[in-house]
Amino acid sequence: MHVSDAAGPDSFLFPAGFEPFGEHAVNSSWVAVQELVRLGLGEMVDLHVYELPVDYQAVQDILLSLWKEHQPQLAVHVGVSGIATSVTLEQCGHNKGYTRLDNRSFCPASHCCMENGPDYIKSVIDMDTVCKRVNGSNIGITVSVSKDAGRYLCDYTYYTSLHQGQGYSAFVHVPALGGPYSSEELGRGLQAVVKEMLNLLEVDYNEWGKKDNKHCHHKQ
Repeated sequence: MHVSDAAGPDSFLFPAGFEPFGEHAVNSSWVAVQELVRLGLGEMVDLHVYELPVDYQAVQDILLSLWKEHQPQLAVHVGVSGIATSVTLEQCGHNKGYTRLDNRSFCPASHCCMENGPDYIKSVIDMDTVCKRVNGSNIGITVSVSKDAGRYLCDYTYYTSLHQGQGYSAFVHVPALGGPYSSEELGRGLQAVVKEMLNLLEVDYNEWGKKDNKHCHHKQ
């Protein structure tokens, strides 16, 4: 999902939900993303959706291409968690421990995203702050924070995107449909957390703008 700001050069990239896999014949991450498209993020934001395959090699290629082409201000990824009962914000992605086979019965021989890469990479987004704000808004959706995205395609995607974007990425795990939320509720929850993420980035950019230009670090 690519999001562009018509008022300026900044853009937001959302590779978004995943295809079905394993016991998830319907992947609620993709359903939630489609609901987000229906709900929107305001008239200044244009959404373009991507459904990622559950495929280590394809994910690597797709993310490299999307980051190179769009150079987004922020990338947000969405995956399903079979054990989650809340909308879960992942603070970091991990490099090692990938032994589970993808939809093509493949996993990396090295069991890692990037040989000699750091063990984990944190998002520039403060997920605790996003969590507190959304939970305090009484929208009827519970949000939590995690530091373990699961060492499968979700974690692999997140780490890869965090590396490509120098931390300007986020990952949101959603429960399976009905566990406990409907598709519409998942969409509202996703909309709320993404809006707060963008609000945090806007605050950061405003703070940077007060500094001497040579000390500004706006992502190009």
